[in-house]
Amino acid sequence: MNIAVIPARGGSKRIPRKNIRLFHGLPVIAYAIKAAKESGVFSEVFISTDDEEIAEVAESFGATIPWLRPKKLSDDHTSTISVMKDAVHKLKSKVNDLENVCCIYPATPLLKPIFISQGLQILKMGDWDYVLSASRAETPPERFFSLNAASGVDMHFPEQELTRTQDFVPSYHDAGQFYWGRKSSWESGLPIFSSASTIIEIPNELSVDIDTMDDWHRAERLFEIQKDF
Repeated sequence: MNIAVIPARGGSKRIPRKNIRLFHGLPVIAYAIKAAKESGVFSEVFISTDDEEIAEVAESFGATIPWLRPKKLSDDHTSTISVMKDAVHKLKSKVNDLENVCCIYPATPLLKPIFISQGLQILKMGDWDYVLSASRAETPPERFFSLNAASGVDMHFPEQELTRTQDFVPSYHDAGQFYWGRKSSWESGLPIFSSASTIIEIPNELSVDIDTMDDWHRAERLFEIQKDF
């Protein structure tokens, strides 16, 4: 059996009440639930939340909330691994023959069901701990720089200043949509970002990790464009 777990705490700071904020007319978490259900690969979609309002909203869109997450796992410093480890520990007795668990972030309105199902196939075909959604970096990180105290440019990789961009190895970043993992990987608290993980590539036009209002507005614009295709 495969299940989805959507971690959705109530205390988001940069975008208050982010996980149930209206996005094109629906609470944003509704899109994550909808994508999970339409992927056709889950026996059930669970929500891990500490917030009763989030629980009610998620339940109204067909998700299951078997408990409220303890506050000690709901602060700003709690990791995804910790939340998922707790959820899998509690759910393995409720789900027969639990094999794989997909962590889907709640603010993912651009998530397409096909990528969820393809991610599962990649996990099954290889000896991976996790398969994570990732997008190719549009700018090579070797070209990144910061400003020093005098507002001067400091390249992160000055030795790469004269390297042609076409000579760089492609780099990827977390798309902030989902992580497929084996039950044993979550239970053991294995790191997601390691050589024992691989990716499913998400096109950049479908990838926005929503942390700020600028991210939110960019996602709204991209969502509107997708509706035209």
